[in-house]
Amino acid sequence: MKRIPLFLFTLLTFSLQAQDKLTSQLYETYEQFKEPSLGERRIKHTDIQPLIQKFKTNPKFEVQKMGESIQGRDLHLISIGEGESNIFLWSQMHGDEPTATMAIFDILNFLDAPDFKQEKEAILSKLKLHFLPMLNPDGAEVFTRRNALGIDINRDALRLQSPEGQTLKRLRDSLEADFGFNLHDQSTYYNAERTEKPATISYLATAYNYEKDINDIRANAMKVIVYMNNIIQNYAPGQVGRYSDDFEPRAFGDNIAKWGTSLILIESGGFPDDPEKQEIRKLNYVSILSALYTIANGSYQDIPIADYEKIPRNDRKLFDLKIENVTYELLGNNYILDLGIFNQEVDLKDHHEFYYKSTIGDQGDLSTFYGYDTFNAEGYTIVPPKMAKIQRIDDPLDILKDGVAYVKTQQSEKSAFVQFPLLLVDEKFELKNFTLQPGMNPTFFLKKEETLTHAVINGFLIDLSKPLDEQRTGNGLILKNGR
Repeated sequence: MKRIPLFLFTLLTFSLQAQDKLTSQLYETYEQFKEPSLGERRIKHTDIQPLIQKFKTNPKFEVQKMGESIQGRDLHLISIGEGESNIFLWSQMHGDEPTATMAIFDILNFLDAPDFKQEKEAILSKLKLHFLPMLNPDGAEVFTRRNALGIDINRDALRLQSPEGQTLKRLRDSLEADFGFNLHDQSTYYNAERTEKPATISYLATAYNYEKDINDIRANAMKVIVYMNNIIQNYAPGQVGRYSDDFEPRAFGDNIAKWGTSLILIESGGFPDDPEKQEIRKLNYVSILSALYTIANGSYQDIPIADYEKIPRNDRKLFDLKIENVTYELLGNNYILDLGIFNQEVDLKDHHEFYYKSTIGDQGDLSTFYGYDTFNAEGYTIVPPKMAKIQRIDDPLDILKDGVAYVKTQQSEKSAFVQFPLLLVDEKFELKNFTLQPGMNPTFFLKKEETLTHAVINGFLIDLSKPLDEQRTGNGLILKNGR
């Protein structure tokens, strides 16, 4: 085995220690640089324009309009650095995937601040960084994946039918970046393979051909990903996945790798109790800045690519709520079931806010699946919900304790939901025979030894022995026109 000279080993050890120190400092000081105007996921093009203008007037940065979306929204490139190596980062190619857009503005704030002068000099003297936040502003406006043409921009690398795709291709060709960061969000229901841990961050060094060959360009992406994975493990242990590397000939990531850029795909998934993805945003910030540092000083080159294959694959085995071993009575017989429940988001009209309308995703033997929340219901029996006419709702918990989930009362004509865990219905509403089926809204009760202990209202588990304000109860629904 070839030995590393002592002076090189010492230099490498010192470099890694310096990077570990930088990473921990980035994490600890994050709040100083977090962009305060971006606090929720459903950000719009108008939300980032004041930020772009701020950097446009800052002599440290170069800001250029590079194109427009189909509906005429400007696409800007924000650049900083004096290095010879171009690094290209773009976000929100899919309009409903905004986590990295928020992180980009945190990174820009960091690069503008006087802190970390030595580390920033190390990055910006070797690299020139180019950021294109929110490539799909029309999709962001209505919080949807596709652009105004109805196409997936990430499947437009060959035909270049969309102006957004044309802008991305033109930038790729003009920059000829050594590294590209393709920044996305993925479903929160992905988990790291064979674990209950959500895939909070997933990575991919995209393949450039069907054979999935590994050349130096792809190998460099793999090495940087291994480094980033090691960082994330400090803050979200076991919560990193590896995205499928099946070659997609229409995709930008695969083609950009084919065209000569080391392409790093980052997918932001789920994190417990982080619906607005603020912790994941922070992990993007820390890991991307640390990656830029290792690219600048070249230390990633000594990382073995074999470690890339050790990152667990992405799997999709997560529910928001998993109820295990519950007794379900059907036609006079008792059956033991697991229930997997999704708390699905429904956007409101302005696409700034949402409410939950949950469904049963699956039922039966779910022993190979996991939940963000898991309740072992062994010894508990499902009890169908009751309906009552109530003129005034003072304390929803008192109503739930009586086994009532459906309430006939005065309804709002403008809303589809209420902030408390009950289902409001009109006078024509009829409660049908209770059954459990995938696709239905999960609303029922649990009893143990003839005592009601829990309610499941619109897919949220409620402990009837605890105050509602101490629990995550989601929202109730308003069902109209007898349905």
